[in-house]
Amino acid sequence: MFLQRSAFAAARRAAVSPIIKRSITNSFVRREAAPTSSSNAGKIKKFEEIKDETDLIGPGAAVGTVPTDLEQATGLERFEILGKMQGIDVFDMKPLDASRKGTLENPIIVKSAGDEQYAGCTGYPADSHVTIWLTMSRDRPIERCPECGNVLKMDYVGPTEDPHAHDSHGHDAHGDGHHNYEEPKNFADFVRPEYR
Repeated sequence: MFLQRSAFAAARRAAVSPIIKRSITNSFVRREAAPTSSSNAGKIKKFEEIKDETDLIGPGAAVGTVPTDLEQATGLERFEILGKMQGIDVFDMKPLDASRKGTLENPIIVKSAGDEQYAGCTGYPADSHVTIWLTMSRDRPIERCPECGNVLKMDYVGPTEDPHAHDSHGHDAHGDGHHNYEEPKNFADFVRPEYR
């Protein structure tokens, strides 16, 4: 009886080979590459050659390959990559001028393409206090740090009319394009009227 059980167990452990062997080449499906109809196919434009939004669509990768960032990036990301390849910082990411303290007559300029911009003040000399975040807007472009008195001014560099703004689609319920509440007053409103 012991022999019957051990023979049965050995038979279960043995690798069973299939009767019909299938070659691996028959299991792959071959596909032919479809011709690309894109006008940008195979072309990578230089930064200077970009004229409109259609130029910011990448050519994509060749069939069967993994695309690089340059091949697959579109829109603003592609614009930034092409600019960096040419040595141009398209979003002006350098830090603000910390070599001096901004005054009302000579403020630190902060460029912005949007209606509102946040900037952090760490004091003068740099890192003399914790970061205090200041909010500048197109309506109120000048802000002063309450800790050290550093003055920052927003320089709007964006488009004069934004086609994506809610007001351009007839949603302007307030008549002036702004909210209906009065902005809170701060110390600057009481010190100098021209500061506002």
